[in-house]
Parts: sequence; C-alpha cells; structure tokens
Amino acid sequence: MIPKLVFASNNEHKTSEIKSLLKDKYEILNLKDINCTTDIPETGNTFAENATLKSSFVTQNYQIDCFADDSGLEIEALNLAPGIYSARYAGTRNDLDNLNLVLKNMQGKTNRQARFKTVISLQLNGKNYLFEGKIEGKIAEKATGKDGFGYDPIFIPDGYSISFAEMSKTQKNKISHRALAVQQLISFLNGV
Repeated sequence: MIPKLVFASNNEHKTSEIKSLLKDKYEILNLKDINCTTDIPETGNTFAENATLKSSFVTQNYQIDCFADDSGLEIEALNLAPGIYSARYAGTRNDLDNLNLVLKNMQGKTNRQARFKTVISLQLNGKNYLFEGKIEGKIAEKATGKDGFGYDPIFIPDGYSISFAEMSKTQKNKISHRALAVQQLISFLNGV
C-alpha cells in the first residue's frame, strides 16, 4: 500500500504537479481531500516558521504526514520587504495592489536586487525537514508579461532580460524558487 502524504494547499495546479512527480511513491492529498477547511494561521517571522506551522497543524490535527510551503519576494532596497507579507503587502490579498505598492516604493531606488524564496516544511515520521529554494534577480521599472501571478510581471531573474510573467510555464518552472525547493523535497522523498 502506497503511503499518504498531505500537501497543505488548496491549489489544484500545485497539487497535481507534485502528484505527477511522486505518483509511484506516495498518494498526495491536499487540504480539501482531508476536509480541512481551517484557515491555518501564518504567525511566524520567517518562511520556515510559517511553512512549519502549516505542516505541523495538519499532522497534529489529522494524524497524517504532511508538507507545506511558504514563499515570498525579498527586495534589498526595501529591507527585504515584502518578505513573509508578500501575499498581503498592500493590506489586501490582491496581486495587483501588492505589485503596484512595490513599484511605488521602488521609485527612485537604484539598488533593484531582489530574490524569490520558498521554504518547504515536511513532517514525516515525527520529524521536521526543511527545503529551501531561491532565485536572485531584480525588480523591473514596470510590469511586463501576461502569464504568471503575484509579482511575476516585475521580477527579472538573473541571466534573463524578461520577467517571470513573460516566460512560458515550462521555462519558469525549471528555474523558479518553488521548483528548486520541490526538487529537493522530491529527491529526499525518493531516497526515503
């Protein structure tokens, strides 16, 4: 019997991507599959703390191994803001509001260095494991591209002249912070 592993997410796209990568080793479930409708609080001060809060919540309340991620954008000129507040930087959970506030706060800044970071917390057999992916880049002067979400239209990864939102999904998924963290998770799970 294949062991079950919960991904503490309601994002069907992210869940199906992980399912395809681990299909022979684990049965991947999401929060909906285990009837978890709780809005799990993210009260940590780091991506690692927030990811661990989510994975621990599921493991403790549903008695099943779990992994969760937390991601965000860190901009050097803004003292690493929006950071853990990336999804609600403008006070709402609206991607366009958040993006526009970053562009406003970056006006006149010459240091445009930034990074996207993802941390995955895995609760497995009573232990917590952390996996981190990050990609360095810079903040563009204006939004470009129609694909992606969040800050993708203003983030240009190092070595590229286009934003994440101008890349194909395949291209972005090969180099993104989330992809790097997920690759570490998959390698670990395939070796267990």
